[in-house]
Amino acid sequence: MVMRAYERLIKYVQIYTTSSEETGVTPSTPGQWDLARALVDELKGLGLENPSVNGHCIVTAWLPASPGCEGAPALGLLAHMDTAPAFSGEGVKPILHEHYDGGDIALPQGGRVIKAADFPFLAGLKGKTLITADGSTLLGADDKAGIAEIMTLCERVIAENLPHGRLCVAFTPDEEIGEGPDHFDVAAFGAKYAYTVDGSAAGSIEYENFNAASAKVDITGVSVHPGTAKGVMENALLIAQELNSLLPPEAVPARTEGYEGFFHLDALTGTTASAHMEYIVRDHDREKFEGKKALLERSAAQVQAAHPTARVELALKDSYYNMKEKLADCMHLVDNARRAAELAGLTPAVEPIRGGTDGARLSYMGLPCPNLGTGGYNFHGPLELACAEEMDTVVDILLNIVRLYAE
Repeated sequence: MVMRAYERLIKYVQIYTTSSEETGVTPSTPGQWDLARALVDELKGLGLENPSVNGHCIVTAWLPASPGCEGAPALGLLAHMDTAPAFSGEGVKPILHEHYDGGDIALPQGGRVIKAADFPFLAGLKGKTLITADGSTLLGADDKAGIAEIMTLCERVIAENLPHGRLCVAFTPDEEIGEGPDHFDVAAFGAKYAYTVDGSAAGSIEYENFNAASAKVDITGVSVHPGTAKGVMENALLIAQELNSLLPPEAVPARTEGYEGFFHLDALTGTTASAHMEYIVRDHDREKFEGKKALLERSAAQVQAAHPTARVELALKDSYYNMKEKLADCMHLVDNARRAAELAGLTPAVEPIRGGTDGARLSYMGLPCPNLGTGGYNFHGPLELACAEEMDTVVDILLNIVRLYAE
């Protein structure tokens, strides 16, 4: 009997795979090796070709085309193994909420409640089986739900002897810190097209994402005794506030939606003597994205000029770009995903990602790669959840995509 995707999810989330921006190694945390090895063993058990994990903790395996489908394009399916460092992913205790009644979901730890009034999508999940953590950790459906769905797809294709072109499977580390494709060999992977399975609601299709950059500002002030500071002191914290005030106050995550970009001050630490600021800069429109970076540069220069005895150093680094630019010539990927969702009984929701995926970078590396929903919600925090039935539907969508390309 084929295992349901949510049953796999429950196993995977109990393996600690939170990534870290601090270690400087790949994978960034040792627990990702634990999941990678477990996945290789599972792929071997399913009967895929050459399941392995390379020296950079990238798991790959292949399913050769079935007889008569050798001419179909090789199709890649990818998901990532790490969970976000924004909230603890250690010691996850998954909880099943069967026959969900549509109301608030009280989690046993931390006094946390997933409130129906705060999350309107919950109304559509009434009567279904939900999976949460216990409130002390995130769940890890981002993106272990995607892994579970790809694994279940492979099992069904094999068990049901379904016609299929060559399928290329990969599970990457460190997506949450923007390093998933750093060591990915597109040519060796062998897919002509691919999908990441790393989105939210089942039936969601994403082929537009933010252009993204990180910005770090280091400010060195002049610290003297406050009693004799007149005309001498340069307070690094106040300079930091001054720099941030030069950015448009409406262009922040809490005040933007859809295609609107933002500056997100993600960290501010320091003293009078020195301060450190970290921003992420986002916009779907490439021209506006470049304009936001230029505004940061002008703002830093303006503050430096106003405080010549202090030092203001800005480091900007692009992270990824909008995959839409690379998918314009292969929109059949989006069209087939739409059709696959419709065949599974859903109305597909095509919307821009207010974030990014491995697929954004892979698309620029020569592997066109839109993103599909997983049936998970509220990622990166303790209110995260997944829906068992939506995960089943995602597997059906993937099967439909495989059929469409086999034809």
